[in-house]
Amino acid sequence: MSSPVKLLGGLALGGLGWLVYGALVESKKIVLEHHQLRLPLWPASRDGFRIALLADMHIRDEYSVKQCQRAVQMAIDAKPDVIVIAGDFVGYWKLTSPALLGEALGALRGQFVVAVPGNHDYWSGDATLLEPICDELGINLLRNSAVEHNGVGWVGIDSANAHQHDPILALSGTDKNLPLITIWHEPDVVDLLPDGTALMLAGHSHGGQWVFPWGWAPMHTRNGEKYVSGFYPDARTPLYVSRGIGTTGPPARLGALAEVSILELYHE
Repeated sequence: MSSPVKLLGGLALGGLGWLVYGALVESKKIVLEHHQLRLPLWPASRDGFRIALLADMHIRDEYSVKQCQRAVQMAIDAKPDVIVIAGDFVGYWKLTSPALLGEALGALRGQFVVAVPGNHDYWSGDATLLEPICDELGINLLRNSAVEHNGVGWVGIDSANAHQHDPILALSGTDKNLPLITIWHEPDVVDLLPDGTALMLAGHSHGGQWVFPWGWAPMHTRNGEKYVSGFYPDARTPLYVSRGIGTTGPPARLGALAEVSILELYHE
């Protein structure tokens, strides 16, 4: 066998090994991330406000249901002031999706939860299918709308990739005397968000989902390439991007573990 053929064979075998490891090991791990975020527009009187951020559950089967249940319980156990779901409830819609979502998110009943749709919530269906499910679970699903809770205004913008977004409409329903937090699934569109929001929360990028030890991430999504993971204090609006819970494409992760983010907010 010639050297180039051996090299290609070795690379293919190595890639398969990484895929198997990412599917069997890293895709099953969920880490609890704790971050203190210092925000210029956050009032000092609300210092210590705590958010549990979930994103990208991509519910499609019993495995993804169990992964989501673990993440939801981690969020509840952290006793946050608010739980946020930053879109992509489903991988795609199918007949069993409502029942699977009820099973995955059932523990959220009785919690204050705000959520927005993601682009996958328009695959083989649309986000209107989420509405009766969220109503049943007591989840505030915001689609270019806002809600106030405990002195904080929550602005929810629908998916940009699905061409359903209207940030002006969403912000029009807010009390400008309250600190505002925006939830918008795709992180890169923070550059389009009008001023006045203390923080934007997003998901979508999965942290790259596959990040090799030398930092190369071959998988990126539209509107998820510029801001990939973590806190970006110098974005147009301070932005936190979750690596999410589920997966797309190969059902594996590498170097970008699923996360439940506990965010404590402080005035800068």
